[in-house]
Amino acid sequence: MQQLVLFDLDNTLINLDDAFQVWAEEFAEEHELESEAADWLLSLDRAGYPHREIFFTEVRDRFALPVSVDELWSRYRQRMPYLVRCRPEVMNGLSRLRASGWKVAIVTNGTADNQLGKIQRTGLAEAVDAYALSGVDGMRKPDIDLFEVAAKRCGVALADGGWMVGDHLVADIGGGRAAGLRTIWVDRGTWPDHDHNADHVVTDVLQALEILHAER
Repeated sequence: MQQLVLFDLDNTLINLDDAFQVWAEEFAEEHELESEAADWLLSLDRAGYPHREIFFTEVRDRFALPVSVDELWSRYRQRMPYLVRCRPEVMNGLSRLRASGWKVAIVTNGTADNQLGKIQRTGLAEAVDAYALSGVDGMRKPDIDLFEVAAKRCGVALADGGWMVGDHLVADIGGGRAAGLRTIWVDRGTWPDHDHNADHVVTDVLQALEILHAER
């Protein structure tokens, strides 16, 4: 099996949950909402991964905000790239993989401005060989075509195998397996009582990196 690994972005390479909490607190303060507003935003975010347009429709209605859903969603996309972080240990792990001959790519769903902003501002654009984004490439995980795009941009063939690492059982693990990849599931506790077919289960991407290093 070739040394190819594809990583999810949100809540895999970066901790989107932490960034979202900061955003929620900023949002509540900016709009002078009640003290419980940030907690309500967090609970809504965790309730089934609502699409952001649905999310912001509910937010606008809940707080009777005089701002359009499109404007709220746009402001969110502009702000989030400034709030997310990629830990130095993760960056070092990616560097070690590439130094030992691995091809490394990011495969993520999301809008182009939001996801590209995160990848660029965190330094991940320089830390990987390639990336494939649904908002740019016109297809979404678990569609195997998006995995194929990432592999081709790394200069290799998806048919020759590799790994997929991510936190979403359908988009990442199901999609990765359908693409013929071995998989590592980053279990963040958001899929209780769900069966999985991942080759490995970890609670942090750093553990996944160690598994990959041992595969050399």
